[in-house]
Amino acid sequence: MIFSEEILKWYRENKRQLPWRDTRDPYKVWISEIILQQTRVAQGMPYYQRFVAQYPTVSDMARAREEEVLKLWQGLGYYSRARNMHATAKTVVSKLNGKFPETYEGLLKLKGIGDYTASAIASFCFDELQPVVDGNVYRLLSRYFGIDLAINSTAGIKQFKELAKKVMSTTNIRDYNQGIMEFGAIQCAPRKPYCLHCPLNKSCVALATNRIAELPVKLKKSKVKLKHFNYLVVVDANGQTILEQRKGKGIWQNLYQFPLLETKEEMAAISLGQLKDLGLGDHPSILLYNERPMVHKLSHQHLYTKFWILRTDKVVAKAIPWEKLPDFPVPVLIADFIKRFKF
Repeated sequence: MIFSEEILKWYRENKRQLPWRDTRDPYKVWISEIILQQTRVAQGMPYYQRFVAQYPTVSDMARAREEEVLKLWQGLGYYSRARNMHATAKTVVSKLNGKFPETYEGLLKLKGIGDYTASAIASFCFDELQPVVDGNVYRLLSRYFGIDLAINSTAGIKQFKELAKKVMSTTNIRDYNQGIMEFGAIQCAPRKPYCLHCPLNKSCVALATNRIAELPVKLKKSKVKLKHFNYLVVVDANGQTILEQRKGKGIWQNLYQFPLLETKEEMAAISLGQLKDLGLGDHPSILLYNERPMVHKLSHQHLYTKFWILRTDKVVAKAIPWEKLPDFPVPVLIADFIKRFKF
């Protein structure tokens, strides 16, 4: 039996029942694919359900404020995905009459949609013969064919795409593409693949040469940067606090946070001079909430974070009642602090 037929047979017998597999609506498939980038199915499922409930159509999402979309996304990380998703919804409504393109090439023109997502939507919804290549597919193809070319190199990306096209099914591309990703996620899993009961084990090069643990190959990432964040948590005479919105193109763009002091080294104390712009008066009390920094790990940087509690008997201008904080989209480490802190 050829490769694609084995994948289809396995998928028919083992596929998980997932809500986005019961539809050919490109809007819902698109939401699922954006959420599942860098996200496991178990984590992404409740987000998908909330997004579809909150925004049943692309027009509903286009009408939403970006802050609302970011708040619904809170906790998934990689917030540019949510911003791009919102921007694309507005583009589809304003320029495409509320309808997603039905071709791979047309989908590629939308913000936040790359090769993989365009291939997925085009094949799942419109049966276009486009191979999908996500992390699961890279792993399966690399092991099965014994390819040690780095999957995140320019040459590797090109070769694996060509190979995926060569072996794909041309009669049932919808199920085949979902099947090969499912196979990689469950059968040919990253750490504990089920090689003993794998239908491809007799012809798998990595298994035959004892290289399962070595493949796929990835180029090493650039060095992780270490940063020190000091959040200034104001509690004024009315039990209110200050939030500010992050601007620019850095991490957490357009999310909210407590006023931030970013330093090169860990801070042991804060001076009154560093608080002068907060309007706290001359004698605010300063208390360090956590003596040991909380380490928040992102893909490219680790944030060593301290929260400083600043109490003042003054009423601070433009402050926000504490009970209103859950309405604002914030990074997950701040959301966790808000849940724990008792003022």
